[in-house]
Parts: sequence; C-alpha cells; structure tokens
Amino acid sequence: MKKSFINFFALLLIIAVNTDISAQKVITKTGSIKFQASVPSYEEVAAENKSVSAVLEQSTGDFAALVLIKGFRFKVALMEEHFNENYMESEKFSKATLKGKIEDFDTSKITASSKIFTLNGDLTIHGKTKTVSVPVKVSKSPNGLIVNGTFEVKPEDFDIEIPSVVSKKIADKIKITYNFTLLKISITK
Repeated sequence: MKKSFINFFALLLIIAVNTDISAQKVITKTGSIKFQASVPSYEEVAAENKSVSAVLEQSTGDFAALVLIKGFRFKVALMEEHFNENYMESEKFSKATLKGKIEDFDTSKITASSKIFTLNGDLTIHGKTKTVSVPVKVSKSPNGLIVNGTFEVKPEDFDIEIPSVVSKKIADKIKITYNFTLLKISITK
C-alpha cells in the first residue's frame, strides 16, 4: 500500500522535474472521496477517505486521482472490515484511480463561481478499468482550484460481487462524491 503511494508521488515528481516551468500543475494529498451505498430502511452503508491524491495540469486539462482503498473509514468497524476483505479485496486491489482529461478546460475562465466541465477518462476500481464521463465543477480558490462533483458506479461493472444475503441492503448504484482543493506547486530548475 505504501509502495503504491510512494510510486505515485515519485511519478509526480518525475513529471514535475521534466515539465516546462510554465506548466501550471495544481495538486493535493488531502482530497476527500465519500461513497454512499445505502438503501432506505437498512443500516447506512457509507464511508469517506480524506487522503486522496490528485493532480491537474491546468494548461492541458489532464487530471489524475489516486485513492488507497484501506483509507476509507466507516461508522461501523465490522462494515469496514467486510468492505476491505470481502468486497474490495484491498490486499489484492489496494488502490483506485481516475485518469483523464477535463474537456475544453480553460483556466483563464475559472472564477470563484463553479463552472461545470466533463472529465473523460479511465476509472480503475478492483483491478478493472472502465471508460467514464464524469461531471466536474471547478472554481478558483486563493492558492489554486477547487474541483468537486458526484457520479455513480455499479459494483458489477468492476467485478465487485455482492452476496445475495446482503444484496437488498446495498444500493445497485454507488454514489461517489469527491472534493479536492488543488494547490499550486513550485517547480524550480
């Protein structure tokens, strides 16, 4: 798990060092992703991870995010254990990633009010990659950008098996909400 995280930041460092000084990367290591898989009349199935890494190249709209699966926290410890061991198999599939491009991204048009874009790319969960189009709200912050939004995924699209015993207690579509405050990084050569 730590090795994957370190590899991700080593890659970011290599990209930063080999990138023209005029490049405008914004980054976070403290983004959050929440998911909601609850069904009415049953116990809440929800978790949050507040250690999500993300980077956006403002000049191109290229975006990447990485979340370590074991970083999701549930209200109920047993639910967290089942999530990691039985559903997500987090020892085998330790991370999820979203890599893509924010279409028609123009940083000069970003203000304090959110502007909606579409991110087209690849979402990898549980070792399976699917092409996705994700709505993205982007606004300016004092030191960078705020990027957030919501989208849905189906567990079966990522070969996540939900046993029939609990299938009525877990939503067919999992609502994922993300929030990143991306800050400018300094690159000196």
